[in-house]
Amino acid sequence: GASYREEETGYVLVDPELCIGCGLCISTVPEVFEVNADGKAEACGHTTDENRAAVQEAIDACPVQAISAED
Repeated sequence: GASYREEETGYVLVDPELCIGCGLCISTVPEVFEVNADGKAEACGHTTDENRAAVQEAIDACPVQAISAED
């Protein structure tokens, strides 16, 4: 899967089978999500204390529940 992890932070995972490429997560947290070659979102950054609320907002707003995060 498309995930990125650093030791002291959480990571975000986008399920490419579920993602419809709507871009909502990318517009919400551009430092964590980007569009891949298939036109789907993928995680390119990690969850930090500074962006945790925005990442949760992207998770909650995803119309197909394709995003998950773990600490």
